[in-house]
Amino acid sequence: MRVEEIKKLIKLVEESQIGELEVRRWWGAVRISRNSHSYTPPTGQAIYVPAPPASDAPAVTSASAPAGKEAKDVDAGLHVVRSPMVGTFYRAPAPDADPYVDVGRRIEPGQTVCIIEAMKLMNEIESEVSGTIAKILVENAQPVEYGQPLFHVRLD
Repeated sequence: MRVEEIKKLIKLVEESQIGELEVRRWWGAVRISRNSHSYTPPTGQAIYVPAPPASDAPAVTSASAPAGKEAKDVDAGLHVVRSPMVGTFYRAPAPDADPYVDVGRRIEPGQTVCIIEAMKLMNEIESEVSGTIAKILVENAQPVEYGQPLFHVRLD
């Protein structure tokens, strides 16, 4: 399931009276709950994604309060692409394949820029902006945290 689909499900839970939502597919399930903040997997391979409180939800791909060196980069007209989840960062779809993007490569909205593996699921991370990759901030196969900067993109 793509990150955008999960975001839509989270928004659905936030805007409705639903306390919990679980979507099952052949690869597993995604459960979003408004009330619980702990991980309790049901049988099979399920991912538990607690819905963030509406007022505390940080932006996934924009720098709202950058600090230090990152603030200088953002001020220089760079967009920060952040990790939407905790997992392992991969630059290419396979170890022997070319990376999705390199420094200096032009990207468009909807274009896959990397993969983040979370609980044996490969999540394609897509660009939300058009521009040129200015800097890759994470090494291949490195663990990443939620909200961690992955790329700097020079906007058009």
